[in-house]
Amino acid sequence: MTQDRSISSLFASNRPLRSLEFFPPKNDDGVIALRESAEALKAIEWDFVSVTYGAGGSTRDRTAQVSALLKDELGFTVMPHLTCVGHSRDELEAHADRLFADGFRNIMTLRGDPPKGETTFEVATDGLRYANELVTLLKARHPDFCLGVGGYPEKHPEAFSLETDLDNLKRKVDAGADFITTQLFFDNAIYYRFVEKCRAAGITVPIVPGIMPVLSLKQITRIAAMCGTALPAQLNRRLEVAAESPDVVEIIGIDWALDQIRGLIANGAPGYHLYILNRARPALALAAGLAA
Repeated sequence: MTQDRSISSLFASNRPLRSLEFFPPKNDDGVIALRESAEALKAIEWDFVSVTYGAGGSTRDRTAQVSALLKDELGFTVMPHLTCVGHSRDELEAHADRLFADGFRNIMTLRGDPPKGETTFEVATDGLRYANELVTLLKARHPDFCLGVGGYPEKHPEAFSLETDLDNLKRKVDAGADFITTQLFFDNAIYYRFVEKCRAAGITVPIVPGIMPVLSLKQITRIAAMCGTALPAQLNRRLEVAAESPDVVEIIGIDWALDQIRGLIANGAPGYHLYILNRARPALALAAGLAA
């Protein structure tokens, strides 16, 4: 069992970090496929990877399994996600203790989405309502944890306004969050404005842009609607023209993401975080394009 390095120490190197996200598969065959993707991705030196956590802890065991596989067998620095959904304070503390004992030192700290089939967040018995409360709990329990939190450049879908959302984000940072990873976006100007607003609000921690390369028009339309993210008209037109040719759609999506990442790094972003839906090819294509 290895002990992970803190992501905060990586930001201190003053170079752009690159990271990506995995999600826990539903069955053993999916775990085998994920292992194959992760092994292929080892060709690139990722600074860290994250592993998502199902609503209500529905993938808790798989999250633990995948996190251990990535950290202990494949040597990645791993940031498991943890959410408030469906857990009491005691359960959250016990889970944090297990993560710490297993050598994890980084957690993506989220309120979490309602379980499938439900539309509103419900606080568990003796549970937590907000992500800032989870940040406080984790920092009190294990001060050595480096905690990431989520930020929405185009506003959280449930927030009344972007200003309200920024207030909520600042509460998470003031509670002890070490960095922010944004929800996906497709127009860099949105990220730049978001960073400016965060800095004006007194949020000084690194803000990592989250990038999702388009791999399917139908898929990205659904995800963008769920996240409250707008597809730029130019990108949408390109994707619609190529909609019946999946390979061309993927080429368009990777090309767009490459332009995004190049622009972000050139303008001082502290790195980038890829949402790749457990697929190695787009991440490898992006890494190769950025190395050119």
